[in-house]
Amino acid sequence: MRPNRRNRRCGSSTLEFTLVGIPLMFVLISTFEMARGMWNYHTIAHAVKEGTRYASVHGVNCGTPNACTVTIGQITQKIVDAGIGLPTNQLRLTFTSQSGSVSNFANNLLANATVWPPAPGNVVGSSITITATYPFTSAISMFWPGAGTGINFGTVNFPASSREAIQF
Repeated sequence: MRPNRRNRRCGSSTLEFTLVGIPLMFVLISTFEMARGMWNYHTIAHAVKEGTRYASVHGVNCGTPNACTVTIGQITQKIVDAGIGLPTNQLRLTFTSQSGSVSNFANNLLANATVWPPAPGNVVGSSITITATYPFTSAISMFWPGAGTGINFGTVNFPASSREAIQF
């Protein structure tokens, strides 16, 4: 029986797929994880900017005779509405004005009825700042050499900050 050419090359396609396919799948998964991370980063930055804009037009003189002061809960709701997909139990917000700062997770701040910014930090031209941090967990870190045994997901805290002056 003569060895035929076809039998000598029988496993080459499996070997080629293994050598090329596995790194290609890793690159594909990495691309999706990077896109998901950038989406989360952009979403948190947009949400904090919207919350700061909302607070900046609700100062002491925003529309006399209307009393249009806002609470921390109302501003937090604006941030949560603009930050679609961000879990409120992981989103940490810090509200800073000339009168001090308040910091907690968004799900705890939704029920906060404290008027913000408080006097005297609510006059026209006063600076207000809202900052947020969100822990992003990526599945890619489990492929990192030396990550340890089992599945260890790495966490990166995404920061966002927005500063505005009170307009009215």
